[in-house]
Amino acid sequence: MTALLAERAADVVSAAQQLLTKRMGAPVKLSDPIELSGSGRTTVLRVRVAENAYSLPRTLIVKQVRAAAEDPATGALAPGVAGGDSAFLREAVSYQFTTSLGRDHRPGAYLVAHSLPDRLLILSDLGENAGMTAALRSGNKTTVRNALMAFAQALGRMHAATVGREADFVALLRRANGLHHRADPIAQQAEASVVEVPRLLQRELGIEVPGEFAERIVRGNRLFSAGRFRAFSPSDLCPDNVMINNDGARFLDYEWGGFRDATLDISYALVSFPGCLCDVELSRDRARQMVDAWRAEVVGVFPALADDDVLAERILEARLIWVWLTTFWFLPADHARIAAAREHSLSIPRSAALINRWAALAEDARIMGDDLVGDFADEVSALLEERWAE
Repeated sequence: MTALLAERAADVVSAAQQLLTKRMGAPVKLSDPIELSGSGRTTVLRVRVAENAYSLPRTLIVKQVRAAAEDPATGALAPGVAGGDSAFLREAVSYQFTTSLGRDHRPGAYLVAHSLPDRLLILSDLGENAGMTAALRSGNKTTVRNALMAFAQALGRMHAATVGREADFVALLRRANGLHHRADPIAQQAEASVVEVPRLLQRELGIEVPGEFAERIVRGNRLFSAGRFRAFSPSDLCPDNVMINNDGARFLDYEWGGFRDATLDISYALVSFPGCLCDVELSRDRARQMVDAWRAEVVGVFPALADDDVLAERILEARLIWVWLTTFWFLPADHARIAAAREHSLSIPRSAALINRWAALAEDARIMGDDLVGDFADEVSALLEERWAE
């Protein structure tokens, strides 16, 4: 740990001790900080509870987030960027909400304490677990399969446990003085993309978006605000934010947390994690198995998804909007955003990511008999290849 990081860690530990002491009503001493993953705006530490008068766990995770610039066009944070009042507030409220769930349905760590003014979270420690990234990079077919299936099943369990509880989440936002942060930041960006992506495609590729295709994008955006299958979603489901332990997959980082159509989450993996530049090659059989595993967990609360045609249509719609959004985020030559995404463990060049995502969308649309989406996605993919071949 560098001197700067050591000084920063000492400040975070001191703030955490003060918060826990105030919360417990007795002195709490933390020691032996170990730096975990984080960004330039985030400090994440594992600390040992050296002294306390109550039965705190032996180790805790402490996360502090510093302010980050928001997107001037949308007022929302770029994908994968931790920080900012709105993002921290959403994460704190998301942990409050998920902590209220039963242990068997909790999708990740539970919240021990938090401070909104200090942007400080103290969380339970999930332990020295293998990350999903390591499993996907292992090259072992069984390990990869088990990780992806655990991911899909955990998503379904989380969705099934949170259906109908959106009012509880909104109440927590309101209690946290978050009325001006209630708008879903990803929904805001999706709305902005309706206008911006056609301009991008015209400027960068010389292609016009057909009116009927644009209407499909508008309909797809409703999955963020009014989908039929609403449930809680961490949204940023990059493999770096997923741990694998004896309980299955566990999710980290809830800066984008909120209620959305649940098909967006399973489709997020099928599109290969559009909020970053991670790339995971999924065979058609593996993708189908993941969707089936997820559906098995949610069909009790979403019986309409027992119909294969309904499910396939909803998944394609969700995939379409994610491919559209990844284009909004990564087609512009925004070097700061691209650099942040390339820090992810499974990242590939944005050129390859965008080409792959449009090409895969085209293939899936054609299998569904959706020539409108298939033709346009094929054209975009081909033009992207031409552009980056120059």
